[in-house]
Amino acid sequence: MVIKMDSPCIASCKLNSDKICIGCYRHIEEIVDWNKRTEAEQLTIIASLSERKRQIDVIADAPTSAITQAEWQAAKSALALKRKMQLD
Repeated sequence: MVIKMDSPCIASCKLNSDKICIGCYRHIEEIVDWNKRTEAEQLTIIASLSERKRQIDVIADAPTSAITQAEWQAAKSALALKRKMQLD
């Protein structure tokens, strides 16, 4: 049985220039792919969030933008391509 963790999303989605959300501190690919990741992968991501938060908060005035549909689709496509390449 696979147990999925709740997403760390706080519904404050804005991406910095590195495509890291300044609300939950996940990369867009981690956000898009959250429900497909194993519990171990999710725990690894969660373990990295406080360090990301510390690094990102240092440059708090960096420009951000809302996640667009195009960015979401591009991240999904990139993940699908990565999976396909791993299977080949």
